[in-house]
Amino acid sequence: MKTASVRPFPMSHVLSTYARFPVTLVRGEGTRVWDEAGKSYLDFCTGIAVCSLGHCPPRLVAAICEQAGTLLHVSNLYTIPQQEELARVIVEDHVKLPGKVFFANSGAEANDGLIKTARRFGHARPMPDGAPRYEVLSFTKSFHGRTLGGINATGQDKVKEGFDPMLPGFRHLPFNDLAALEAAIAPETAAILLEPVQGEGGVNVATPEFLRGVAALCKKHDLLLMLDEVQTGFGRCGQAMAWRAIAPEIQPDAISWAKGMGGGFPIGAFWLSDKTIDASGKTLSSLMGPGSHGTTYGGNPLACAASLAVLAEVAEKDLNANALKQEQQIRETIASWQLPAITEVRGVGLLLGVGLDTSTFAVPEGKLPAAFVCGKLLEAGLLVPPAGPETIRLLPPLNVSDAEIDEALAIFKSVLVTLS
Repeated sequence: MKTASVRPFPMSHVLSTYARFPVTLVRGEGTRVWDEAGKSYLDFCTGIAVCSLGHCPPRLVAAICEQAGTLLHVSNLYTIPQQEELARVIVEDHVKLPGKVFFANSGAEANDGLIKTARRFGHARPMPDGAPRYEVLSFTKSFHGRTLGGINATGQDKVKEGFDPMLPGFRHLPFNDLAALEAAIAPETAAILLEPVQGEGGVNVATPEFLRGVAALCKKHDLLLMLDEVQTGFGRCGQAMAWRAIAPEIQPDAISWAKGMGGGFPIGAFWLSDKTIDASGKTLSSLMGPGSHGTTYGGNPLACAASLAVLAEVAEKDLNANALKQEQQIRETIASWQLPAITEVRGVGLLLGVGLDTSTFAVPEGKLPAAFVCGKLLEAGLLVPPAGPETIRLLPPLNVSDAEIDEALAIFKSVLVTLS
């Protein structure tokens, strides 16, 4: 297959906002990608949990091509049938709770929508003195995007450096520490925002007790329970919604998504519950009415056609079940190695983090251990991303096969053995 000419790494006219690995990828098919020299790699990064069906899946390609030949874009000033259908599928088949969906272009935008909703809710349900509530509580090691709102909600100082002053209305508490959370709730608190599984922060899983406790505190103190499922949603954790893989009985008030819901096509969204918030029958979803929020590209026909194809494939092929099956295979295989370099495997479904004991191998000065190991794995033909300084993420497509898991883990083991 002929590919377009690509200038060699590095790209001198592109801002240096990424610490890129030294490879230029030009083609993909299924779980494999190829660089400009023709070398193939198993892709267990998948655009950081984006390519749910792998690269260039026929159903997604066909949906994009068909829609591109019919109608690419139309303003949200008009009704978009594909958007209406995608919202119905998400609400009825995935969230399974009454509510409404807003479509954006990314996870950061979706999370900004949640933050704005929390502020609106704080106006509708103010403090006893009539002043609006505005505070959003989130957690250390969280990640909620790179917008100004997103970095303020994120519980990692590294994303905030040089962007002072921070916005008021955010505090970060220890993850899975219910007592600390309860002690921190103040009169101005309006919402709690959390990831069921913290992907960027090291693949840290919320415990069932913690999620249930957070939900109970939200009811007790009239707070919104907002879940960031940008990396976890739509099958990545073996359920349509990751919170149901941990504490299925809870009912969130708001959820954000992006990444895997488009299979590689940019799309994000957030859902708001139809629950009533006052005696007049006003609903939470009605707080974001005309003029409260908007986007030029979000939810256009092309993006929604792509997402509909992805979600249909995940459902019809029961890829949620495959994610859980392959999780078990990965855990059992890695446990059988008994390698000192590996401390544990964390995560749910196919959002897994392999913890590294960095005392068992030498790391070059100036290199973070996980990034160094990811570089060695790349050289050996396996693409994986780090999650913090001492964790490797495994994010294969949801339709990954047994043989591909075996091949990837063989590469992983051989590299760790060589380093140790």
